[in-house]
Amino acid sequence: MKHLLSLSLIVILFSSCGNRSNETKPEFREITETVFASGTLEPFDEYNLTAQSEGYIIELNFIEGDIVKAGDVLAVVDNQQNTYNEKSAAELLSISKTNVTDNAPALKQTEENINLAKVKVKQDEAQAARYKKLFESNSVSKVEYENMVLAHETSKANLAALEDTYKLLKQQADQQLISQQAQKNVNSFFSENNKIKAIVGGKVYKKNKERGDYVRKGDLIAVIGHSSSLYAKLNVDESNISKVKLGQNALVQLNTHKDMTLKGLVSEILPAFDDASQSFICKVKFTDSIPFLLEGTQLQANIVIGSKPRVLVIPRSYLDYENKVFIKGNDTPVKVKTGFVSTDWVEITDGLKPEDVIVSTIK
Repeated sequence: MKHLLSLSLIVILFSSCGNRSNETKPEFREITETVFASGTLEPFDEYNLTAQSEGYIIELNFIEGDIVKAGDVLAVVDNQQNTYNEKSAAELLSISKTNVTDNAPALKQTEENINLAKVKVKQDEAQAARYKKLFESNSVSKVEYENMVLAHETSKANLAALEDTYKLLKQQADQQLISQQAQKNVNSFFSENNKIKAIVGGKVYKKNKERGDYVRKGDLIAVIGHSSSLYAKLNVDESNISKVKLGQNALVQLNTHKDMTLKGLVSEILPAFDDASQSFICKVKFTDSIPFLLEGTQLQANIVIGSKPRVLVIPRSYLDYENKVFIKGNDTPVKVKTGFVSTDWVEITDGLKPEDVIVSTIK
């Protein structure tokens, strides 16, 4: 074992001795400048399906990957308070509806009193007319006649009061019906919130709760988005975001398909800095068909921000720190001026000639 260990060390020592050099010359090329960004696949029209009431989930009618339609009941929350309130409101509404009918007890009693009062008015009117004739024939005193006239006026006032009471009772019953109908609608709305429905149709990409879980209003139940249309959500560094424009071409590589490059266009640049990713967010809409439709798939992209048709370039790997290159035959590196930079190439604007031989030394 000691001999093998010594042999390994010798091999390592010999391997570390000396330098391996590669040579090349600057050349004229078309160069493309890109901005690199990482990101994920995200579905269009994505939204969070959240609980609108508090309670235990007693039904869960979906799994990840399901295609759902708008209005589908995806889950049910057991909120007894909403159920009881709706039932109570329905019963009170039923009573209110009865109270506005002609057979409502309060209205019926008042209506009977009005009918009696009308009879009394007619009787008193007849008596007042008879006493008037008797008074004119000196058969009754003036006081007796005036008392009968007063009784007639009193019965008419009582009838008017009862009619006003009837109108008031009817108005109050109508108002109570409107109020109970509104309360019934409100409680039905809250009770309906026990059913968690898909707002927009699409594909369920994430399921965040299970049957039996306790949820509060606003808790995330699922993430739903477009069933087949995904975009690349890119995190762009703040030093590069000013270079990115709508409509620029982008070359995207999925981590699941690293041997494939997908083309797309910058379709949206979000206007605010994203604190979570510490970057700016832009969206790339694919012009190629996507071979993989799983939300959250990681990816890398190069956004093409410009190009030059014929410039003097060197491979990017030959450029050392502080923009220095090694020219064959020179003992010290030469500092050059650079322009356009791409993933593989660097434009040289000063410091090198096409005939110079440059060296890349790997120590």
